[in-house]
Amino acid sequence: QVQLVESGGGLVQAGGSLRLSCAASGRTISTYAMGWFRQAPGKEREFVAAITWNGGSTNYAGSVKGRFTISRDNAKNTLYLQMNNLRPEDTAVYYCTSDQTPWIAGHYDYWGQGTQVTVSS
Repeated sequence: QVQLVESGGGLVQAGGSLRLSCAASGRTISTYAMGWFRQAPGKEREFVAAITWNGGSTNYAGSVKGRFTISRDNAKNTLYLQMNNLRPEDTAVYYCTSDQTPWIAGHYDYWGQGTQVTVSS
């Protein structure tokens, strides 16, 4: 059974940084693209960032480009999201997800349970 477990969320002041991790088990993620999404209260889940199987290509939502960095360590079966210069509007539950292909296709089939990120002003 595939499990994705996020960690690293918390409360931070505006302008601060957090690093989220997503540990995978039950699937070797090295052959799949991976992504991060987030959902704020009262809003739909939205795309944050994605990365190809080997880290050679990444995509970002416009609202986080230049502030967030997605990366992966396939040897550790782990996905990361470095978040810098955080803003109150980044407050949300952050989810990691696995794509069904090595490339960023947007066909996500497994999701973690989420980790809360709260940014105070």
